[in-house]
Amino acid sequence: MRPLWHRAAFHPGCATAASVRASSWWTHVEMGPPDPILGVTEAFKRNTNSKKMNLGVSAFWDDNGKPYVLPNVHKAVAQIAASAQPALGENSEVLKSGQFVTVQTISGTGTLRIRASFLQRFFKFSQDVFLPKPSWGSHTPIFRDAGMQLQGYRYYDPNTCGFGFTGAIKDISKIPEQSVLLLHACAHNPTRVDPRLEQWKEAATVKTRNLFAFFDVVYQGFASGDGGKDAWANMGLYGERAGAFTVIYKDVESQLKILIHPMYSNPPLNGAQIASTILNTPDLLKQWLQEEKGMANCIITMRTQLVSSLKKESSTHNWQHITDQIGMFCFTGLKPEQVEQLTKEFSIYMTKDGCISVAGVTSGNMGYLAHAIHQVTQ
Repeated sequence: MRPLWHRAAFHPGCATAASVRASSWWTHVEMGPPDPILGVTEAFKRNTNSKKMNLGVSAFWDDNGKPYVLPNVHKAVAQIAASAQPALGENSEVLKSGQFVTVQTISGTGTLRIRASFLQRFFKFSQDVFLPKPSWGSHTPIFRDAGMQLQGYRYYDPNTCGFGFTGAIKDISKIPEQSVLLLHACAHNPTRVDPRLEQWKEAATVKTRNLFAFFDVVYQGFASGDGGKDAWANMGLYGERAGAFTVIYKDVESQLKILIHPMYSNPPLNGAQIASTILNTPDLLKQWLQEEKGMANCIITMRTQLVSSLKKESSTHNWQHITDQIGMFCFTGLKPEQVEQLTKEFSIYMTKDGCISVAGVTSGNMGYLAHAIHQVTQ
């Protein structure tokens, strides 16, 4: 597989493929034409005349003719550099070589849209993107509106409330070569069902079919509370709308800038400052990792308690999928009519597909929830 992308509302993701393999997809991408304004500065930099002057950009210069960079801008730059390390891996050869480019984006959704537009414009092999069934609801409009053609492959097995490995591999083996394959790194949205480690290892079909596989990375670090187990850390700054997007091929930076400029030109700074402060302050970073683990452990405990409470209600159903799943949400397997009954008779609200936020369950309402679920599933 070629895990080349990461995204989230500042969620550094996974990108560990060797740059030589990654670049094979993008060597055809030409250098973008110079911006009519920013291109003036580029030409200025190339000029060797000692008397040269740059009067084409509305920037503040000090009396020595040097651009004055605000200290908080340095922090934002540090944030972008910091996001690449957990995304690529601390000991990544790509990170050491510098053969990658990271751009700051607006939230996870914004990162996905930049990614989709980049694929639509420069992925010369196929315009088909294969999403798992089901996938995050926003994946469809993001890729569709970017001009990509949506396809799918089996993922969730409603009979077991688990990952349908056999069906997924069968469908993936039929996907045309050099197509785009979307994979969720962990805590699959919306099912929260993930392949086991041995199943990931068996997914050689992706490589043999020469598929362009990338991961949508949202919950790593928060899924299990162990950044190592989830492979990479993540940080949630949803209200600040901070995101980061990495491509393992540095020469595409000019084209990314061209895509970004008509969308939002420059991202807001506040979220980047927050992330930069945490990632570059050892005490704050340690505290953040501890708090993240605490939240994840709390959710894991609630899952276990919910299963125990259902057993106390004498439920005969197999609820093991509740503890097998991972992350903040739980795909309960409840049917739409059962969800409607929960709302009408017990004032318990959830989406029609039976997906619940485990973070909304407490020790105080656990018994009531288990009783209600038992009543509608007898």
